[in-house]
Amino acid sequence: MELASLPPANLVFLVDVSGSMDQDDKLPLVKAGLKLLVKQLRPQDHVALVAYAGAAGLVLPPTSGSQPQVILHAINRLQAGGSTAGGAGLRLAYATAMQRFNKEGNNRVILATDGDFNVGESSDQAMEQLIVDQRESGVFLTVLGCGRGNLRDARMETLADKGNGNYAYLDNLDEAGRVLVAQFGGTLFTLAKDVKLQVEFNPARVANYRLVGYENRLLEAEDFNNDRKDAGELGAGHTVTALYEIVPVGSPQPLIDNLKYQTSPAASPGQPNPQSEVLTVKLRYKEPQGNSSKLLAQTLAGPPTAIASATPDFRFAAAVAQFGMLLRQSEQRGSATWAATEQAGQRRPRHRPRRLPGRAWCASCASPRA
Repeated sequence: MELASLPPANLVFLVDVSGSMDQDDKLPLVKAGLKLLVKQLRPQDHVALVAYAGAAGLVLPPTSGSQPQVILHAINRLQAGGSTAGGAGLRLAYATAMQRFNKEGNNRVILATDGDFNVGESSDQAMEQLIVDQRESGVFLTVLGCGRGNLRDARMETLADKGNGNYAYLDNLDEAGRVLVAQFGGTLFTLAKDVKLQVEFNPARVANYRLVGYENRLLEAEDFNNDRKDAGELGAGHTVTALYEIVPVGSPQPLIDNLKYQTSPAASPGQPNPQSEVLTVKLRYKEPQGNSSKLLAQTLAGPPTAIASATPDFRFAAAVAQFGMLLRQSEQRGSATWAATEQAGQRRPRHRPRRLPGRAWCASCASPRA
């Protein structure tokens, strides 16, 4: 989406200024990133700034994007020190966002932290419940993680999920620019919420399958049609890559014994498949302010193709997934080796891969646009 066509933004920067943020790759990086974001603001956008350490405080009341110097001056005043009262900061940030709530706009809290909460609602359950309660107001949550050592990556991703928002890790200023400037619309403007994807394989073409990664994103099959079940959000221009390992029907080395009961006939080796479709992908989503989901579906048909003829982006994504399985010594790594992984990933994608700590592969890089 073009910047001019985006709805008015009501943003609250919630910045962790506790003692653990007093490192070059933490608070100074966050401040530099927020300054880049300020340059994107329009007169119809408003920004407030809340800081929290031992207690939470309002550093800047809601201010128009037509006053960038006032906003930048408030960011420059942030200094690290103290313990981390994350719960109090979130409460104040949400309350500040409600002061200028715009029903037709984008209302969002942007939390920047290393995730080291230790005062107030410090348990995962308490923090999650606080965010779940607040998201019903229409204020979404974006989380920016930074730093190393005490980084709570999984916790921050969970908080963003519960807050109908997204999570990004900032490791340098280039990444901050990519997240907050190049992907400004996707990071801060939700186009679809509670997005769910379901893949159904045709047993006449696929004997077995396995999703690679995404263990913390799985839903029960019945949750796909349940509009009360919370799911992820997608912003403008976002892409997601999911990799499946499949065993074609007739494979000489199936992962498991042949099944006795089949819901549809399986093709015999050398015989034409009874159906041409390999799989169907279904996607459910809600409008940002909607409560009822819409359904999209797309089938995939055609003969199998050797991976050597796949796109460079696909081969690179597969190599990254294989690298992750080797790192974690996955039982599913099979005969994969470091040398084979290096060779498979030699042709780089067209853009710099997104770097996320603790991930087997990245959900947003190396994916062709749909």
